[in-house]
Amino acid sequence: MFELTFLGTAATMPSAERGLQALLVAADSDRYLVDCGEGTQRQMLRAGSGFRRLRHVLLTHAHLDHVLGLAGLISTLRLLDLRDELTICGSGQTVAFVRRLLASLWGEGRAPVPLRLVPLEPGPVLDRRDYRIACFPVRHSITDSLGYRFDTLPRRHLRAELLAAYGIPAGPLRARLAAGEAIHLPDGRHVTPEMVEGPLQPGASLAIVGDTEEVETLADLVRGVDALVIEATFLERDVVLARERNHLTAAAAGRLAAAAGVGALYLQHISGRYDAAEVAAEAARFFPNVRVMSDFDRVQVTARSRAAI
Repeated sequence: MFELTFLGTAATMPSAERGLQALLVAADSDRYLVDCGEGTQRQMLRAGSGFRRLRHVLLTHAHLDHVLGLAGLISTLRLLDLRDELTICGSGQTVAFVRRLLASLWGEGRAPVPLRLVPLEPGPVLDRRDYRIACFPVRHSITDSLGYRFDTLPRRHLRAELLAAYGIPAGPLRARLAAGEAIHLPDGRHVTPEMVEGPLQPGASLAIVGDTEEVETLADLVRGVDALVIEATFLERDVVLARERNHLTAAAAGRLAAAAGVGALYLQHISGRYDAAEVAAEAARFFPNVRVMSDFDRVQVTARSRAAI
């Protein structure tokens, strides 16, 4: 399961109701910040998320509305005396921009907290015990942009009736079976995990796309995810303007969700020129399980539950 907290959902400039782009993803006990627009640290405080356990920032691209909050966030981590290393990931172009930005403030390699800047190529990013993260290319203007995909690993769960049939009590023996170990019962019987497991259960999956100018290349990359987070900056009546500015319409986002067979569609990067209900209605013509996100909305993405809207 992944828990999402939408910290900033505005397009390009903040409004009274929407901050700039930032999305907090909780996976197990880990937390990942996807983009860090100006004011993100304040949004984190307002959301009640705080800053502890934040170890990674995943950047989609180097436009200011997605990265300018990094300096303030880093300064706050120093003031709070949080000394754990913060890893900032993005494309080579994005990481180079961030390196120059931070060097202009503190000097090269002299940021006030331990930092690791990691340039990414499309492919694996992190591999944890229960989930993995990968990135994929996204076309947006002249940037080297990335999207991110989170996938929980499939698992087999122990079946209570089989445990009871073997007389395996709650406690260390069940824990060892759950960890994939075989056990010996006091009466000498040998029990393997396969003897008490149910069928393989698929894991939860989540794809996050920042700004993008097209969806054709994305369908296979986000296919079948339980939840897709993507921009919807324009409506179809302004498609010419959308193309000029290298952004999506809500209709295009809806068509992508339908073509890729995703479970739920969460729209962000919302322009103040439109009513949110109108944005949702346009996407819903193509994909009904859609929601336009507001700042501080929280959702849980679970395997095959199709991420309840």
